[in-house]
Amino acid sequence: MSDVTTEQQLVADSAPRPGSSLRQPRLPRWAPPAVAVTAAAVGVAIGLGAGLSSHIQWGLIAAILFVLGMYGLAARVEGRRQAKDRLATSLVWVCFLIAVVPLLSLAWETIGRGSKVLDGSFLTHSMSGVLTIQPGGGVYHAIIGTLEQVGIATAIAAPVGLLTAIYLVEYGRGRLAKVVTFFVDVMTGVPSIVAGLFVLSFWILMLDFGYSGFAGSMALAILMMPVVVRSTEEMLKLVPNELREASLALGVPKWRTILKVVLPTAIGGIATGVTLAVARIAGETAPIVLLVFGSQVINNNPFDGAQSSLPYYIYEQWAAGNEASYDRAWAAALVLIAFVMILNLVARGIARWKAPKHGR
Repeated sequence: MSDVTTEQQLVADSAPRPGSSLRQPRLPRWAPPAVAVTAAAVGVAIGLGAGLSSHIQWGLIAAILFVLGMYGLAARVEGRRQAKDRLATSLVWVCFLIAVVPLLSLAWETIGRGSKVLDGSFLTHSMSGVLTIQPGGGVYHAIIGTLEQVGIATAIAAPVGLLTAIYLVEYGRGRLAKVVTFFVDVMTGVPSIVAGLFVLSFWILMLDFGYSGFAGSMALAILMMPVVVRSTEEMLKLVPNELREASLALGVPKWRTILKVVLPTAIGGIATGVTLAVARIAGETAPIVLLVFGSQVINNNPFDGAQSSLPYYIYEQWAAGNEASYDRAWAAALVLIAFVMILNLVARGIARWKAPKHGR
């Protein structure tokens, strides 16, 4: 009887008192921004007081103060357990800002310098008859070359990479699949200059076909193919096996299951992977320098004669070493960034359009 009474007394003592709250004290939502602003102000003050001229040093001091301040404030108000969670969250935010600041700085610098000469005339004229020390000229011939070279490379690498990934995921069993996987891994680490040298020795020196945009496209396709294979392979592995099994149980052939069920389910990731591969090759310079040889005039035929491209144009103008060529190089870099961004937007639109519709 006494044991029962003691247990009831313990339960009564542990029960919440009237008016008490079971909710743990939490910092208000404005606390992290307030700590961040305070840390930034103190970091600037310390930097100025210590005579530090680099804004990067000011930012690092502010980041350390923000992390320590959030941990100390959370430990005092919310407890040590919640303070550890705040510490991890603060570190993630600091790492995010460290990664974003260089990107924003690069974009700001490129837009600021590239917008000096970027206009309609720059986009619709070539460098034919324009000396590198003179202002004027344009990037039209390089845009044509980039579109043709990247388009041909994508037309070669995307179907081959997609079919290879389908084979590895859906059919690949045994030694052949292991060999294909091994060579895909090897190709992923091949430097771009090696791909260019391979095409140069085989296509131009041995077969004597001459410099052309198509030669550059073949080197770009070699670089693009393993990226497409790997990204597509991972996306196909994410498709639930239940979808395949349900389709096969209805008597649908495997090839039609892949075509009508697997690929539409993974089309968003596949489009993103192909876009990343295109962005990977759009800025390659070494194979282009070796294989397309560069040109100051418009060459709409990628299979005959030297051709230019945006990366080669940037390299060419920067190597000229004067103010006018520097402005053209920055403007071409801005055009290249815009080209990659447009590709990303198109890929996202295709992914959203082709993604399977889910009912509510």
